[in-house]
Amino acid sequence: MNLAAALEERATARGFLDRPAVLTEGSSLTHREVHDGARRTASLLASQGAGRGDTVLLALHDGPALCWAFLGAVGLGAIAVPVNPRLPADDHRALAGDCGPAVTVCADDLADRFGGTPVVTAGSLGPALAGFEPEPPVPAAASDPAYAQYTSGTTGAPRAAVHGHGDALVYAAAFADPALRLGPGDVVLSVSKMFFAYGLGNSLFFPLLSGASAVVHPGRPTPQDIADLVERHRVTVLFAVPTFYANLIRAEVPPTRLGSLRVAVTAGERLPSGLASRTAELLGCPLVDSLGSTEVGQAFVAGTPGELRPGTVGRALPPYEVAVRGDDGAGVLTGTIGMLWVRGPTLLREYLGGASAATFDGDWLRTGDLASIDEDGYLRHHGRADDMEMVGGITVAAQEIEDLLSAHPAVSEVAVAAVVDEMGASRLRAFVVPAPGVDADEQLGEDLTGLARARLAAYKVPRSVTFVGALPRTPTGKLRRFMLRSGEAWRAPVAAGEP
Repeated sequence: MNLAAALEERATARGFLDRPAVLTEGSSLTHREVHDGARRTASLLASQGAGRGDTVLLALHDGPALCWAFLGAVGLGAIAVPVNPRLPADDHRALAGDCGPAVTVCADDLADRFGGTPVVTAGSLGPALAGFEPEPPVPAAASDPAYAQYTSGTTGAPRAAVHGHGDALVYAAAFADPALRLGPGDVVLSVSKMFFAYGLGNSLFFPLLSGASAVVHPGRPTPQDIADLVERHRVTVLFAVPTFYANLIRAEVPPTRLGSLRVAVTAGERLPSGLASRTAELLGCPLVDSLGSTEVGQAFVAGTPGELRPGTVGRALPPYEVAVRGDDGAGVLTGTIGMLWVRGPTLLREYLGGASAATFDGDWLRTGDLASIDEDGYLRHHGRADDMEMVGGITVAAQEIEDLLSAHPAVSEVAVAAVVDEMGASRLRAFVVPAPGVDADEQLGEDLTGLARARLAAYKVPRSVTFVGALPRTPTGKLRRFMLRSGEAWRAPVAAGEP
């Protein structure tokens, strides 16, 4: 089964070929136009030398060109490799050197970054496609490589996790269908872009498999941009990361502008309980937390709108299984924190270039997340294993402190890290993004440390509070805790008008 063919066959069998699939500023593509454009793009890529087993690098902004190029490459039996088009030139050259593309498809202004191989620009994937005959998809097995996506690189150099032609159908059957109940009447909008695993499922796989429409935005959307798009297109399902929901709250977007939403989804980082409740209140709809990874491809744990349990991410999504193990690799007692492992049919077996996934134990993948599972199977996320802080010889879980402080009404976001002071000692410091209109003053800092002192063991109390305008994050929204540990150099100033 070729993935591109499977998507088109689903649309034909369920009768939504002529429904809108991709909505952009001032234009719309039907499902039929997406698939026809993909077949013609496959013909164009073949004319440039791409074929079965080759890699096709895609440095494109979200939009029709990316949809056509991704599906066109997959239809040829090539491996589509979407990357962030906003990376510096040196990073693009490094990624091209790593994946060795037969053809690169990129934004028009990036054409000079990928020398040595044929380059197709986004401008070529418009009316000019009419000059190419549609290319029939090549036969492929569900396990044959279809696409690869680079990891975030938070714990080392990014590597491209390879996924098969059958994986997207598993993602939809596990998450989009039972948890979100996506259908032809839905309009989805993903803040996360398609070069992320999360965004690729949200904006491409899920809509094309369900008959829904996807609103795509080529730029870096602000909270006001998202509110405009939700209001204009009557978006029913919003996908974002916790950081963006915090920004949406800070921007004080009127809830009436978001009234079309029936469900919102969050992923990509841990969701503090205080932020979860404030977000659900603003959006006026259920907020579904989920946990996935680039190595798995999409969500493998999630809640459902009718079965949300506060403080948990949800339960494992069949056919995925999860387990929590101790440092010795053995399973731990119910409710005990340990390392999260996952297994299922979409886990990668190698990275692009043939490197093996060293975090495997048999068919189980070590995720790097700390978690606990209760007697009903609900999973609590306790941060990443590399989020543990060492203070005075004692290991401290930053997540427990962050959850407490984030519940304070004056706090929008908070992160805690051990920072070395002028004497060389490690001291816990809380980095706090104030809520809108809050005076970030000395009294608030004392209130927060007092709250921690009243509720936590003494060694877990931050010795100081630093107010910042934003926390340092990766493009996927994950916290760069190592930058917090460095102290002052990275700090974003508190917004104008705040002390």
